[in-house]
Amino acid sequence: MTIKKVFIGLTFVAFAMNVQAKQTVCVFDPVGKSGDAFALAKDYALEAKKWGADIELRAYVDERIAAENLKVGQCDGAIISGLRGRQFNKYIGSLDAIGALTDLKTAILAYQILSKPQAAKTMINGPYEIAGLGTIGPAYLFVSDRSIDTLAKAAGKKIGVFAYDEAQPKLVAQVGAQAVSVDVTSAGPKFNNHQIDIIPAPIVAYKPLELHKGLGEKGGIVKLPLTQISANFIIRRDKFPEGFGQKSREWVAGQLGRTYKIIEQYEKEIPTKYWMHISPEEQVNYMKMMREARISLTKAGIYDPKMMNFLKKVRCKQNPNNFECALNDE
Repeated sequence: MTIKKVFIGLTFVAFAMNVQAKQTVCVFDPVGKSGDAFALAKDYALEAKKWGADIELRAYVDERIAAENLKVGQCDGAIISGLRGRQFNKYIGSLDAIGALTDLKTAILAYQILSKPQAAKTMINGPYEIAGLGTIGPAYLFVSDRSIDTLAKAAGKKIGVFAYDEAQPKLVAQVGAQAVSVDVTSAGPKFNNHQIDIIPAPIVAYKPLELHKGLGEKGGIVKLPLTQISANFIIRRDKFPEGFGQKSREWVAGQLGRTYKIIEQYEKEIPTKYWMHISPEEQVNYMKMMREARISLTKAGIYDPKMMNFLKKVRCKQNPNNFECALNDE
């Protein structure tokens, strides 16, 4: 073999390695490239160069398409909600279980613990790895009429649910309401046009979905989080350098304080008139209902039992006097 052929061969290998090193990450942000999620992703992409990745970001306003493109290999990684991410990792996808993490500080503690090296094995499922756990923030009930201030009054009402999340229709049935299937693109219009009476949504959806139109003069937002919606950065392991996932998780965990401030600002921007503060007695009713539903859904195989046990330990560490801490059914 001539020196020229060896040189050409090495050049080809180097070129191939360089091409292979480029990763496409699809980012779900309902606002698109101008949104906060995409802004955080741009900072992440710069940092990831230190770990040997060369990331190209693509913005998606439809989360379903981002998840599907990850499945078929058009995305090497995707940043999507935990609800949508459950199909890639049931254990981590169970973080968003109803009522499991209603306090944002408790949620951040759970994400930080799971981002440590000791939890690395739980992040891997087949070809996929969770390379970062962030938060989209609390999910609240948006109601078109403030008179719907108790669970009993939700009976018979139309509630928007994401059909891909098996838990939501079951919860709606439990309170005697009617489930109406929605997706990211239809949820806002259906609520704003009064085709549905209630919609559970993260507070960050208020502006992009223009939910003030559906709230109008009579509506409100129940000031009791149903859960904290996690953000999952999911990668195809073979497309990223060895050890990338752990470095990525630790960096993302270090950004949670920044995300917390963004969510706090979103809440401050909500007009005070929309917040509905329900009685302590009704709050207990909500928590008990969500707990019963969570246990039922875990038994049905929708939530991961090990994750439910872990989250209970985190909750009881934060609030050891909670009634559930003396119980052993989770």
